[in-house]
Amino acid sequence: MGIVRLKPSCKDYIWGGRRLIEEYGKQYDGDVLAECWELSCHPAGPSVVDSGPLAGMTLPEYIQNLGKDALGSNCRRFKDFPILIKFIDARENLSIQVHPDNRYALQHEGQYGKTEMWYVMDAGPEAFLYYGFKREISREEFARRIRDDTLLEVLNAVPVHKGDVLFIEAGTIHAIGRDILLAEIQQNSNVTYRVYDYGRVGKDGRKRDLHIEKALAVTNRTPVIKNSGSYPHVADCDYFTVDHVTLDGKMMKMLEGTVSEESFASILILSGEGTITCHGETLPFRKGDSFFLTAGSGEYRIEGSADALVTRIREKAAPVRVGVEIGGMHTRIGLVDIHQKLITDLVMPTEAERGAQSVAEDIAARILRLLDETGIGVDQCVGAGVGVPGTVDREQGIVRYSNNIRWENVNLAELLGELLPVPVRIANNADCAALGESVAGAGRDCQDLVLLTLGTGVGSGIILNGEIYEGGRLGGAELGHMVIVENGEPCSCGRRGCLEAYVSERALIREAGKAANAVFAEAAAGDAAMGAVVDAYVRRLGIGIVNIINIFRPQTVLLGGAMSALLEPFLGRLKEIAAQNCFGGAGGELPDIGVAQLGEKAGMIGAANL
Repeated sequence: MGIVRLKPSCKDYIWGGRRLIEEYGKQYDGDVLAECWELSCHPAGPSVVDSGPLAGMTLPEYIQNLGKDALGSNCRRFKDFPILIKFIDARENLSIQVHPDNRYALQHEGQYGKTEMWYVMDAGPEAFLYYGFKREISREEFARRIRDDTLLEVLNAVPVHKGDVLFIEAGTIHAIGRDILLAEIQQNSNVTYRVYDYGRVGKDGRKRDLHIEKALAVTNRTPVIKNSGSYPHVADCDYFTVDHVTLDGKMMKMLEGTVSEESFASILILSGEGTITCHGETLPFRKGDSFFLTAGSGEYRIEGSADALVTRIREKAAPVRVGVEIGGMHTRIGLVDIHQKLITDLVMPTEAERGAQSVAEDIAARILRLLDETGIGVDQCVGAGVGVPGTVDREQGIVRYSNNIRWENVNLAELLGELLPVPVRIANNADCAALGESVAGAGRDCQDLVLLTLGTGVGSGIILNGEIYEGGRLGGAELGHMVIVENGEPCSCGRRGCLEAYVSERALIREAGKAANAVFAEAAAGDAAMGAVVDAYVRRLGIGIVNIINIFRPQTVLLGGAMSALLEPFLGRLKEIAAQNCFGGAGGELPDIGVAQLGEKAGMIGAANL
């Protein structure tokens, strides 16, 4: 990984000129070159690697070859490559247009909306562009002026000069005017609603399409206040952070920077010439060149004279994550904030017999509705995690087998990923519950913990070094199926003597002939027979905990599930059993044994942290 020069994808729109060919050396055979997509993974025009051993690959192929870590940790929240960077040569006026926000674009176009910024590289003496309205207008007036061809009368015409910067938030009506050359940095989207086009015709001799109804739906009809709050950056938002770099080649001849593990860097050369050195490689540059530096490339050095834009992706402000826990009967969906608190949640019937596609569609629709009802923009959501009972291939996002919901080889991450505009991760639901307790519950101060969920069966989740531990093969840990009594009671897994066969609620009912609550209540009231049942239950649970401690030496062992509340009075006894039977006894460093705190929230919070 390191630095590569990029070759752009070229666009010959009718309003373009030839400056990018004649002044910037862009290789293009056509008469008109309107746009050069310098940093692009967009399917309508990906840029191409133009240096190094992987030259000739498209940028998407190059990133796939290196792996997504090449984009950096701040890009994990994006389903696709986050930005698109262009040079634009406007020989004539561009159409009056508006871009939708993410929510509208995803609903109506199946892709992200577009927020963008312009850096003016050159402009004629009379050059101007349109940027919002002069005054607030009603939807009715907006529609009427489009019909009457009087829209330009209420648009805000802004004179521009070299070095000007404008930030165009989604929903802002705008247009680049004639005789302007600029660099555009935008969300990776090509959704544009054209409102007015000066009556021009396209290459086919027909007037270009307008998108009036959609524009009416998304346009902000109040005047735009120019955003000056990005200092010290020329632009800064959740989608991109842009810095302007200048070297005059005399007093300032060198600049050093660092590309961290958090984000890749794009360096777009507006003017000048010199060299860029990174990762032991030195590449020459000239006006119009574009470079891509992978995340974690470390220090780089620019030498010579240069006017450049450096773009990175910063950490998202106030992100929200979705946590989903799919159960045999019910599915829980929650929105989790940066403090690991549930903002809101809902419960829906799983009805897994409908099939995975139908369940996924229902879950996705509920998530989008939940975001809408709470007033949280889709762009604030950085990911969705799903806990599923059964054997899960986390790396591939596939539910290999789930007895509870009767799914086999279901690519759940892919199904939901086609319906939601965020990355989707899945894991076993017990692992999610353990992760939830480790980040927000009884184990929040622990990097190593084991959770036993005691209910109809016995589930388990293991967190080591703050991460879910699954071992080197699919299936994960099934601590409920360790044998504690040779040739003992039959277990639901088909073996005999498993921990589950003695400490599940089903096992207690088998031993006592009554519900768990009644067994513990009668034992507490002095019933000798029920007291003996509870004592045997606690001893056998203690044996299982001793085995867990001897193998993993966690900081804490937590008890969750329906039975956990009944066991709080017996935590002292469980700790005694551990001290008497663990290897090294009380002389070793024994973990705490406690009760999980989050209850039904644990799975959602844990899934949101995947």
